[in-house]
Amino acid sequence: MAPTDESGQTAQHAPPFGTPPPPRSPVRGAAGPSARMPRWLPRAMVLALGLVAVFQLGSWAFHELTGLLLNVLIAFFLALAIDPAVSRMAALGMRRGFATFLVFLALTIATAGFVTLLGSMLAGQIIKMIEGFPEYLDSVINWVNTTFHTELRRVDVQEELLHSDWLRRYAQNSAAGVLDVSAQVLGGLFQMLTITLFSFYFAADGPRLRRTICSVLPPARQAEVLRAWEIAVDKTGGYLYSRGLMALISGIAHYVLLQALEVPYALVLGVWVGLVSQFIPTIGTYLAGALPMLIAFTVDPWYALWVLVFVVIYQQFENYMLQPKLTAKTVDIHPAVAFGSVVAGTALLGAVGALIAIPAVATLQAFLGAYVKRYAVTDDPRVHGHRRGDPVQGLLTRARRPWAARQRAAEAGEDPVGERPGQ
Repeated sequence: MAPTDESGQTAQHAPPFGTPPPPRSPVRGAAGPSARMPRWLPRAMVLALGLVAVFQLGSWAFHELTGLLLNVLIAFFLALAIDPAVSRMAALGMRRGFATFLVFLALTIATAGFVTLLGSMLAGQIIKMIEGFPEYLDSVINWVNTTFHTELRRVDVQEELLHSDWLRRYAQNSAAGVLDVSAQVLGGLFQMLTITLFSFYFAADGPRLRRTICSVLPPARQAEVLRAWEIAVDKTGGYLYSRGLMALISGIAHYVLLQALEVPYALVLGVWVGLVSQFIPTIGTYLAGALPMLIAFTVDPWYALWVLVFVVIYQQFENYMLQPKLTAKTVDIHPAVAFGSVVAGTALLGAVGALIAIPAVATLQAFLGAYVKRYAVTDDPRVHGHRRGDPVQGLLTRARRPWAARQRAAEAGEDPVGERPGQ
């Protein structure tokens, strides 16, 4: 029988000297030499590596396809812009594909005509400048000799220019840059072809595309998608048509001025001002007015000043009189919102974002406005920007209340004393 202490517990004898203590059983969950790796850890590591690989692959693919995605985005907005014209022609019994082809043919003819006229004008001006270069050089040399008392001659200046290192380096760089320019031209043509093909398919197969999208959505979501699509078509088409009408009015006005001043190429310059000032946001007006001013300066320096004054005056007339009336039912957004959207679009997508920013923001504003509940504004002086407690504004507010009451009664179909007509 094992010895016990006074409390009745079995006594624990220490092991004899030199004998190792018996090993303890490992605690459950503690790491030890015989502990195994959890079963879920390899699968978690493989899953994490797979997610990282998929993210890297997706980032690479998105970076490589950014140009294509931008082209598709431009094509989609272009298809939305021409959709009203195509739909009207299709409603008359014409096949939708053929109607889309006619619209694109008209746009191609108009664009080719404008580029041809502009190219002929620029070529004529370049030839004129080259032919008149000796006279310009003589006038500059005479001015330098008179002002600084030098004895320069045109022959010496021409020899220095022809044998200068600057001209040699410029010729070498120009020759090397011909291939780069050719590649950029070919890339631009391919980009235009891509945009044209995608926009043609979007416009011609618009109903089929809507049915395909709606087929994967529940009925409630289908109504929302169709509503958003309809708003986008109205806003984008309205933006394009209103801008086109303002471009026509601007082109005619500037053509009349340039024709009155007898500036050459008045028709082409009028078309240039109309298109550039309307379809290039924010800085389009200044870019459009620079070319007519330069051409007018070659005729008479005072004519350039007249063109500048007319451009500034017409811009104010367009901003405060013409544009609000034409865009009230199409892209009725605040000028500050329009400017901010253009800046944001340029920062995100460059020139493409600047072009599609206004119709995109107008579409978003109209879509959200259909779901925002609005309330009647209280008759408080602070709503009109007046401070509360001002005695003058208080008198004006009390004087305005009867008139406001009569206006509300008239809108409700009641007379000023609150009785309906005929009672």
